Amino acid sequence: MKGSKGAPIPAERRVTVRKEIEEVLRGGRFSAREISTLVRVSEREVYGHLGHIQRAAHKGGYQLNVTPAECKGCGFVFRKRDRLTRPGRCPVCHGGPITEPLFSISP
Repeated sequence: MKGSKGAPIPAERRVTVRKEIEEVLRGGRFSAREISTLVRVSEREVYGHLGHIQRAAHKGGYQLNVTPAECKGCGFVFRKRDRLTRPGRCPVCHGGPITEPLFSISP
């Protein structure tokens, strides 16, 4: 077949992506971008898994800790934000540079 490319074959994994993310988070605090690099999945996929990890935490006997995002311009901290993704801009100064939220797991 000329010009036909097959679907990419994913790398074989010994554990699930979610378990791998949990293992990474037990080792420290990481942003979704850092997790995506370490686990080799897209950042969007990481956010989906983090939501599941957060909901299942009480059954697993651990807690997903979220260090909230912060505006670099005025210092506003997004403490009451329920979504795990990084906010687009600051509601106070309407600035753009915002730090990413950090995630970790504790018993």
